[in-house]
Amino acid sequence: MAAKTSITDLDAQIEKLRERRKLLVVKSAERFARAATKSGLAEMEIPDDELDRIFEEVAARFRQSEKKATAAASPQARRPANSGAGAAAEVSHDS
Repeated sequence: MAAKTSITDLDAQIEKLRERRKLLVVKSAERFARAATKSGLAEMEIPDDELDRIFEEVAARFRQSEKKATAAASPQARRPANSGAGAAAEVSHDS
């Protein structure tokens, strides 16, 4: 029988996850700050709303690339029309 988790244990786990999340956010921010500094963006006077728009465009571009890559990488995820219940299993005859 599994041991019951106490509220104190759950609170401790939640706090650890919050700290882990905070660390990931900081690391991500540092990564983007390094890229902005390296490319010279950090020195430019670009309004925040313009930066937001640019980052949204970049994110959309990479999301589309991810979707295309995922679709191309897993064509076997789609089942052929004749592989429903009762269909014969494909057997390899390679020895």
